[in-house]
Amino acid sequence: MHYTHHAAFAALLATTGLAQATPVEFEIVIKDHQFTPSTLIVPVDKKIKLKVINADATAEEFESYKLNREKIIPGNSKAVVFIGPLEAGEYDFFGEFNPATAQGKIIAQ
Repeated sequence: MHYTHHAAFAALLATTGLAQATPVEFEIVIKDHQFTPSTLIVPVDKKIKLKVINADATAEEFESYKLNREKIIPGNSKAVVFIGPLEAGEYDFFGEFNPATAQGKIIAQ
């Protein structure tokens, strides 16, 4: 009986660890050289799996100095960018190839 409690506790710890390691997923679409949504609110202290879908025919580069990320997404395709865990704050990003229109920010709160 004593062993069962330890096994259940170990299983609970393993499950809890897995749940925390699983990234929270978000999606951004590039269309007409703009990010939608242009503001993304994410939880603090969580790993984020950001799916970037490029609906334009031309390539775009997701770039952020604050997040230290850059990823080229070919036209009509998608890519995944992992970020975080983030502290509370704002993290700007932009499209390197169309910086005048492709602007956005991630707010961790």
